Amino acid sequence: MNECRHAAALPRPEPVPLSDTCPECLAAGSHPVQLRLCLECGHVGCCDSSPYRHASAHAKEEGHPVVRSFEPGEDWRWCYEDGSIV
Repeated sequence: MNECRHAAALPRPEPVPLSDTCPECLAAGSHPVQLRLCLECGHVGCCDSSPYRHASAHAKEEGHPVVRSFEPGEDWRWCYEDGSIV
């Protein structure tokens, strides 16, 4: 795993998830695929395998590049800006 400058600047402890699933998918009537937790603000969004890609859209719109998998048993982190696992 790489340590990027974005991961080093994240709040500790990580934020509390703002929801149990992707609220944008629920509002659109879509089923989220593979959830991601924004490690800056706690937004939960669907991954890029979902039709709407809400997690990466959130990262781009809000400038919050690092997410953690929000799937049971997974704890890897990804930086959208660096395009790598951190």
